Amino acid sequence: MIPRASARRLETTLVSYSRQSLPRPARFYSTPTKKANAPALAQATLPDLGFDPFVPKPKEPAVNDELQRFLGRRPQFTMLPTPLPDDRSSALNDFYFPDSPTQDLVAVMDACMHNLYDVPRATQIFENMRRDRPGEPLLDTRVYNSFLEAFIEMATTKGQSNRDYWVNKAWTLFGIMDDGKEKVVPTAGTYATMLIAWLRFHTESPTPVMNQPPYSLKDILFRVIDRDIPITAVVADRVLTSSKEASDIIQMLSSAAADMNLMKVVVQLGQARDMGSFPNPLADVDEVRPVLRAKQRDVDIEKSEDGTVLKVTDAKDEPEMEIPFNLENLRKHLAQLQLARRVLPEDVTARQTLLEASVHEVAIERFRHEDAILKQLGLGNTLHQRNLQAWMWTWHQALEARLVSTIKDIVSAEQSPNWRPTAKTPIRLGQFLSLVKADRVSLITILELMRLTGSGGINEGMKTARALLAVGKGVENEYKAQMCRKNKIFLPNNAKPGDHGFYTRFGYQDLHARRVVAAKYMEDAEEWTAEWTTLVRVRVGSILVDSLMDVATVERSAMDKMTGELVTETQPAFFHSYEYSRGHKLGVIKLNPAIANRIAEDGLRETLHPRHLPMLVKPKPWITDEEGGYLNNKTSVMRFKDSLEQKAYLRHATEAGSVELVFAGLDVLGSTPWKINRSVFDVVLKVWNSGERLCKVPPALYDRPEPERPPNIETDIKVKSVYGQRLRAFAQAKANNHSDRCSVNYKIEIARAFLGDTFYLPHNLDFRGRAYPIPPHLNHLGDDLSRGLLMFGEAKALGERGMRWLKIHLANLYGFDKGDFNERENFVMQHLSDIYDSAEKPLEGRRWWIKADDPWQCLATCMELRAALESEDPHTYMSSLPVHQDGTCNGLQHYAALGGDDQGARQVNLGVTDRPSDVYTFVANMVEKQVELDIQKGDKYARIVAGKVSRKVVKQTVMTTVYGVTFIGAREQIERQLKDRKDISEEECWSAASYLARKTLACIGDLFRGAKSIQTWLNLCARLISKSIPADRIAEAMETQTQRRGAKAIPIARLKKEQMTSVVWTTPLGLPIVQPYRKPKRKQIMTSLQTVFISDPNSPAEVNCLKQASAFPPNFIHSLDATHMMLTALECRTQNLTFASVHDSYWTHASSIDKMSEIIRDTFIALHSSDVLGKLEYEIQERYAGYKIALSSLRTGKFMTQLAEAGTTITASPDQAKRLRVADAQLESLLTVSETEKSSIDEKEVDFGGETTDLEAKPKRRKSKTIVEDPDAAAAELKDIRLDEADKHLLGKFVELRDLLPPLPKKGNFNVETIKGSQYFFS
Repeated sequence: MIPRASARRLETTLVSYSRQSLPRPARFYSTPTKKANAPALAQATLPDLGFDPFVPKPKEPAVNDELQRFLGRRPQFTMLPTPLPDDRSSALNDFYFPDSPTQDLVAVMDACMHNLYDVPRATQIFENMRRDRPGEPLLDTRVYNSFLEAFIEMATTKGQSNRDYWVNKAWTLFGIMDDGKEKVVPTAGTYATMLIAWLRFHTESPTPVMNQPPYSLKDILFRVIDRDIPITAVVADRVLTSSKEASDIIQMLSSAAADMNLMKVVVQLGQARDMGSFPNPLADVDEVRPVLRAKQRDVDIEKSEDGTVLKVTDAKDEPEMEIPFNLENLRKHLAQLQLARRVLPEDVTARQTLLEASVHEVAIERFRHEDAILKQLGLGNTLHQRNLQAWMWTWHQALEARLVSTIKDIVSAEQSPNWRPTAKTPIRLGQFLSLVKADRVSLITILELMRLTGSGGINEGMKTARALLAVGKGVENEYKAQMCRKNKIFLPNNAKPGDHGFYTRFGYQDLHARRVVAAKYMEDAEEWTAEWTTLVRVRVGSILVDSLMDVATVERSAMDKMTGELVTETQPAFFHSYEYSRGHKLGVIKLNPAIANRIAEDGLRETLHPRHLPMLVKPKPWITDEEGGYLNNKTSVMRFKDSLEQKAYLRHATEAGSVELVFAGLDVLGSTPWKINRSVFDVVLKVWNSGERLCKVPPALYDRPEPERPPNIETDIKVKSVYGQRLRAFAQAKANNHSDRCSVNYKIEIARAFLGDTFYLPHNLDFRGRAYPIPPHLNHLGDDLSRGLLMFGEAKALGERGMRWLKIHLANLYGFDKGDFNERENFVMQHLSDIYDSAEKPLEGRRWWIKADDPWQCLATCMELRAALESEDPHTYMSSLPVHQDGTCNGLQHYAALGGDDQGARQVNLGVTDRPSDVYTFVANMVEKQVELDIQKGDKYARIVAGKVSRKVVKQTVMTTVYGVTFIGAREQIERQLKDRKDISEEECWSAASYLARKTLACIGDLFRGAKSIQTWLNLCARLISKSIPADRIAEAMETQTQRRGAKAIPIARLKKEQMTSVVWTTPLGLPIVQPYRKPKRKQIMTSLQTVFISDPNSPAEVNCLKQASAFPPNFIHSLDATHMMLTALECRTQNLTFASVHDSYWTHASSIDKMSEIIRDTFIALHSSDVLGKLEYEIQERYAGYKIALSSLRTGKFMTQLAEAGTTITASPDQAKRLRVADAQLESLLTVSETEKSSIDEKEVDFGGETTDLEAKPKRRKSKTIVEDPDAAAAELKDIRLDEADKHLLGKFVELRDLLPPLPKKGNFNVETIKGSQYFFS
């Protein structure tokens, strides 16, 4: 939602800025196109961002100065209240974090108004909410406008018999909006709707109502002008769908304006009338006569009694002609293109719009066509004759028919006066199931289940809960996409910076102003839709998935071993079962094995939705947190799971204009053009079709031998155990091979579909600010195969430096990346013969390229280098190959810069050296030395791993140490590497990996002490934050409760329940990051398939303190490397460099590497010269000012000792200190006793009189899983629980969070400016 003040100021530029995007007849009456100029767009009043006054931009921009001023500004934070526990509420909490029941009501209103499904019910809910919840933030102007439209449509169509009632409802609601009683401000859409009402139902209209409209035309026009709403915005509003009505309204308004002597308005309306139509460029062009072919003739077949064909005759003499299928489909699409061309003559998004809009129709047409071909060929339904698409067509036909019947029955039952909610159907679902047509719902259900196959660790299937949610979400997305397509909303792409750059005050204001204008237009031009809750999605998904499982079948044939006959059997295509995962019983939906096999063999194009595909045009710029990327398919700018808090922070930061550079960075990443490398694709396709294993392209049939069964398996229990372990590993590897085969199939199908096209990858963020392409299957963040298939869509001349970097890039990809640059270049020249052989005969030659670390990217580079060298002038060769610059363990680079760690900086190439440092080899050597010492002590596993501790074995563990990898994670990483070596037995890998993980983590800790101290500080801060409670919650939390028998219950557990505070911080680009880790709290939902447990994001539980603490260091570093990448992307766009990134690997053309390398260093230095940790400390103190921590909550493990070691102190009076020492001796290390200084401890009185129990505490040593909901029963169970002495002494004692924060670790002597001279910082 756009702030009303900003929206009103920008209203004057709105129509002229976006008129070319209006496809409706009303658009023809808007004002002539005017180029929006900067002064007009800059009228929005923005919060003071602290930038220095604008200085005219020199010819060579002083990037460092502008950027450092931007990063050095005083931070501005998005501040929201901490969510309340689920058993408490307040108006402020409901404003920021609406609950699920409220959102359910809003979603029901939306669904009931769609197509006038049940407007009376929606009206009743609307009026109840307005009465019971005045000022409800979910009921904004768009909701009121939707009801106005619904009332008018009811009076016009479905409710004509009660026309007076509905028109009166509309005028009454308009009056409430107009006089401001409910603080809802009318918009252009409000007045456009009421003008339609006046036109249709005034006393002289063909359909008058009994009562005279309470507002005349002059009244309406006066109010439009009084609110500074351009009259052209009113007559161009989306509600005006009829050209005649638009023309009549303009004529009436012109007369009224003339009577009121408003000549300016008369002129504007006259200009709008003159824009009444565009000439059709195809009006005088004859139709193209299509190619025709003879239609398959109907024949009469005469057969004998035994079935022998005796005679075949044509049913008709003259053959009937038809358009071939592919051409007919093309003509359908071109018809839509011609329509778009007439409405938007210069629009280049038509093809992408068709891709998104007609995906279901195209899939259905293809399924129908292939089924018809099979029938013409006389093929049956046996396994070897039917492909996946033919099966899906059969399922679609059956499911569509089932859904038509099922939805009709549900609607009929719910409209019955006898309908009552039950455990399985607690809410009405008919209105949701009726939003999308049955044929589309059917296809969505099938496509979503096929997409989820193999997800979540389930081989040949998926988790039930995930499937139900995905199908429900798919229907919701399709409904919202329909609304977008209905309104035909298009926006220009504005990824380029303005004249003032990105970092100046004027440049930032310009970005914000343009985004606000576009967002306001989107809000006005799009019909209001409500978000569904998780409950609704699961319920809808349950009905659809259950219906599919009932009707979807496959026919399987097999040879009867006894009789030798072919036996055919019809089997379910999907079935429900349970699996055990980590000790939990898990409901899953599994595929019939026949389908699973087909997925790995058949084409999968029809199982992909456009939101999973690249785009054919530049993505829509991000203008709000939910508008950007695909043209019609709704996508959030941030990926977060079950975190209403993160969503609220992001929305408010967007409204405040705090995230403009984040949105601009995503637009830069999304506007990078790509194309498929045809030469590599041909090789991949040949390998795929051959079915052989090559360079991680999995074989069609798993080619590893099954473990042999030992002869003594029944007598030797150890042999039996080892055999079982190997057999399980074999089965898992076989299943993984099938899953990998399916994944590669997706990549190849998508690459094949986009051959010859330039395409784009829209991006969004994870909750830490890291950017990811939205299309998941084929993108540059994928594996080596995905990257090898991709090239930039633009080519640039290599030049001399580009040729050098292309060679260095090839050496890096091959694995020769430890030498200096000259050595890498020499390596390539020494292997020039192998490179030529690889490029010319990739499969028939010596296959040098397959030995590379990244073989497919290596092959692509071999082909590019050969093509350049064979060209007339290699330096002018136009190269499209992305060349990478990778950070050296980038997380450690950030830690070294943050802490000024000289030793760490040298290990990760921040310093100036002649040769690159290799921290992975250094750690591997350290581990190897430890192994040699343990061999001398006779350690079994030291002998097993001796000589096997390579750089590759420890690399991932070293890399992820700074991201908080645990011992278990390190062990799994090392175990995978040991298994890949194939020189350690399967049964010994786990123990050997455990041994190496301990050694590796110990060596890393010794090497990076600076990083460790910062990690510890971040961890302690997060633990304190997650244990803190807002000051205004303390009094209620400490209230004693009197039980029925008179005993007083002191709710110690209440203090824990009040620990709702997440760790929140702001990145240097203004993006608020909210850690989503809370204790699991799931809601049970009964469905026809099974009872599923889902988390309700609108009902937050208390935070998970341990997870908040352990995740803060890695998440903070991730947010820093994301900021560095965004800064680099923005500056590359400013300097016209093509840019792409894989987190800490930055890509551009070979000829641009030198310039990009300079930008990388400049942005890193600017970032780390802005006192990152100091600003974080300041933000924590400001954000959590007034938050308090109960001293009793510090009594966990070694927490107090760690705080004392980090420098935390608590000032206490002598008397307090004495009592605290009695309570817990560990507190002694934190106390500073003073008679003069003010005590840090805030003491609340606690009444310990009489019997005291903890009403909400869980009984110790109690293992019963019974859920007790009755307070008296709980009190009876806990009557024997007493507070220990320490609890009594500490209860009621609180310390301000800011007083417990440890001081920042002392910074070392490393100067970040040194990086300018480092050749290998990114290389």
